[in-house]
Formats: sequence, C-alpha cells, structure tokens
Amino acid sequence: MTNDDFATSRPTLLAVLAHPDDETFGIGGTLAYYARKGINVYLVCATRGDVGDVDPKYMEGFATVAERRQHELRCAARILGLSAVYFLDYRDSGMPGSPDNHHPRALAAAPREKVVAEVAHYIRLLRPHVVITFDPLGGYMHPDHIAIHQATVSAFHAAAKSDYYPEDLPPHQAQKLYYSIIPRTFLRPMVRIMRLLGKDPSKFGKNGDIDLAAVAAVNLPVHAVIDYRIVARERDQAAACHVSQGGAKIGGGIFWLSIRRLFASHETFMQGYPEPQPGVIIKDLFDGVRL
Repeated sequence: MTNDDFATSRPTLLAVLAHPDDETFGIGGTLAYYARKGINVYLVCATRGDVGDVDPKYMEGFATVAERRQHELRCAARILGLSAVYFLDYRDSGMPGSPDNHHPRALAAAPREKVVAEVAHYIRLLRPHVVITFDPLGGYMHPDHIAIHQATVSAFHAAAKSDYYPEDLPPHQAQKLYYSIIPRTFLRPMVRIMRLLGKDPSKFGKNGDIDLAAVAAVNLPVHAVIDYRIVARERDQAAACHVSQGGAKIGGGIFWLSIRRLFASHETFMQGYPEPQPGVIIKDLFDGVRL
C-alpha cells in the first residue's frame, strides 16, 4: 500500500506500544470499538516480548518466547479488528533493574533519535488522525513503556516537519495525541486495600517488581473516557489469545465476566495534543478531528 493510498483512506487511529498484550490489556476495548465503527486501526509494536515469563507448557511448537508472543498478538489483532500490525524489532528490556535493560538490542537502551525516526516513518506512512501511546509513567514505570512514550511524543511532532528526514515519506501532522492511563480512582483504593491486608503495594505483581504506590501517587488527569461495552466480548476474546500472559484466566466465570463488562468496560486517556479544555472529559477520541 502506498502513502497516497493511506492519504485517501478512512479515518485512522494508530497505537504505538511496547509489547504483545499491551494492545489488549491496556486499550483493547478502545481499539476494538473504533475498528467496529469502520475506522482503520493500526498497531506499531516496538518489541516481541522476548523476555516475558512463559510457562513451558505454552512453548510447544514455538522456538522462542518472542515467537509465542508474536503468535498471540496476531490472534488478538484479528479479533480486535486491527487493519495491520508492524514491529520495530527491538528486544524487550524487562522490568527496572533487570540485566535485560542493558542488552544491546533492548528498546530502553536504543538511541532515542533512532526510535523517534522509526515511529515518525509509520506516522507518515499510515497518516493517522489520532495517535495513542502510554502515559509519561509508562503505566507502571516499565522501561519499555516509558521509552516508547517518549519516542512517540517526539515522533508525533517530528513527522509533521518538512526538514525532518526529508528523504522519508511526505510530512504528516496527526491531529490528536492521547496517553492511555490507569485511573487513580482505581489505583489509590487498591493501594489502601493492599496495605489493610498486610501486603506491600510497592512490591506488586508475580515478581514483586511493580511499585503501585509510586504510580498511584502521581496524578494524571483524565481527558477522555471510552465506553467499550459494545465490544467487551471481543476484548475478552482477544485477551484469551494471550494465554502465556494469563489472558485465558480473565473473568472468573460467566457471572463475574458479565458484571465486569457491565460496570468496568471503560478505558481512560490523557490528552497530550492539542491542549485539552480544562474540566472537559470527552467520550470520543475523534472529537474535534477534521475528516
């Protein structure tokens, strides 16, 4: 598909994320919702999740963890209705303090300008109206999430400049930039409950390497909320594709799955560009976009 083909296609949304499963567990409802509406939804995934923990029983037929997780992403992408998935081919950097942070191919160790140029290329190629990436904290301070957030913010603006890599595709100015965020109204009560139960919220997760208390302490404003209940089933089916990351366990039974879909099928975003209207929470990421 040529650049001109993209320029004349339908309204377009581009998500720029770090690992297989980010597209589903983080913003899967939103991606499926807009795909259902007939919008072109693309994903740029920076890594193949090379160093994720995978139970050996899920590795049958796969030579590497990266192969397994790429397969799961392709499965989820089909269910969510994504138009295409592109990889930047960096290596998963692991959590903060991991030796994987310093691997020569790790995303977190990659030269920033190189990653910016690659993301800018896809913005020019796909010509999105709306771009989504992680918030400045990377959700829960994951080095790869932070790195791709920073690269995407820079690329969002660089892609529009005619003097930035002029030998690349023609410049393109996307109209809106959003950051996916975990609502603090959810995180802060969770931190309090963990403390009441005698658990340390600074050592959350299977490996105790997520500091929920530090994340919850940073206030990030909510500028957009997407109600994705009409595609909640698709989002849950996509989650089940990520079996190596626990996606098959979602729901806890039909009753609880139905309750969750009814009351928790919303995803929240902070607006990075343009400057949002104070106190206004929109219900459509394409609100104000010129088509």
